[in-house]
This record gives sequence, structure tokens and C-alpha cells, in this order.
Amino acid sequence: QVQLVESGGGLVQAGGSLRLSCAASGRTFSSYAMGWFRQAPGKEREFVAAISWSGGSTYYADSVKGRFTISRDNAKNTVYLQMNSLKPEDTAVYYCAVESTPYGKGPQREYEYDYWGQGTQVTVSS
Repeated sequence: QVQLVESGGGLVQAGGSLRLSCAASGRTFSSYAMGWFRQAPGKEREFVAAISWSGGSTYYADSVKGRFTISRDNAKNTVYLQMNSLKPEDTAVYYCAVESTPYGKGPQREYEYDYWGQGTQVTVSS
């Protein structure tokens, strides 16, 4: 059974940084693209970033481009999201997800991911 466990969320002031981690098990992690999504209160879940199975390609939402960096360590079965220059509008529950088919590029649509973590809260104060 696939399990994804996020960690690293918390409360930070605007302009600060956090690094989220997502530890995966139950699937050949190195063969699957991974993504990060977020959901703010009262809003739909939205794409944040994705990384291809090899780590050679990354994709970002326009709202986080230049501030967030997605990376992966296949030896540790872990994907990371480094978040810098955080803004109050980044406040949300952040979820990691694994693509449903192997050797993908890192899609931006939720339906292309079949397993999700439980989420980690990120709160940015102004």
C-alpha cells in the first residue's frame, strides 16, 4: 500500500522560509513523478509544483515561481518543497501526491495523481 507522509509545516512570518518533506513508501518511488498541491480555507485545491520521475524536469505554478523549489532524493524516497520569501497568501494545507503512471513528467492536474498525503499546515503571518 502506498503511503505519503508530509512534514515540515508550521507558522512563519512573511518573508521567511520553510522546507516541506514528503516520505513515500509502497511504490517504486524513483519511477514516479511527484507533485505538491495546496488548499487554502474556502478555496479549491491548486497545483503548486511537480517533478518528473528522474528529477530532470520541474514545473511550478506562476504564483510560486522563483520562490519555491521542488526536489527529490530517490535514495531516501523523499520529495521536498523549499519555500522562500513566503507570503500570507501562501497559507494553506500542503499535500504531496504521486502520479498514477510511471515515468511521467510531472503533471499539473489532480486526476493524474492517485495517492495523496494527509497534508501539512503552512501559516504565514503578516
